[in-house]
Amino acid sequence: MSLLYEAFAKGLTPDQVLADLPVSPDPFAVDLARGVGAATDELDALIQRFAVDWTLDRMPVIDLAVLRMATYELLHRPDVPTNVVVSEAVELAIQYSTDESGRYVNGVLGSIANEVRQRR
Repeated sequence: MSLLYEAFAKGLTPDQVLADLPVSPDPFAVDLARGVGAATDELDALIQRFAVDWTLDRMPVIDLAVLRMATYELLHRPDVPTNVVVSEAVELAIQYSTDESGRYVNGVLGSIANEVRQRR
């Protein structure tokens, strides 16, 4: 999440942030960051569909980074169980964002998961 937050907050791509790191992070983190960077338009379109009463540009940057990461996992990482994706994203939102973020992230991801994981 911190790689994505840094990239989006600075207006960089995740690949640019990864290239500037002195030590390569865990391969799973690299895969997520690169995957989110490559699929941002797809992820944002899906998030926006379920982000009731919020536009992406009004969301806290942390919430958007968490939602993008978790939505990427739901769409492109079927090896990660749905409940793990959602619960970890909610925990990140609770720990690093606003008081309301955990519930909001849970609601948006629950709706996304119901759609994309049932399609498979």
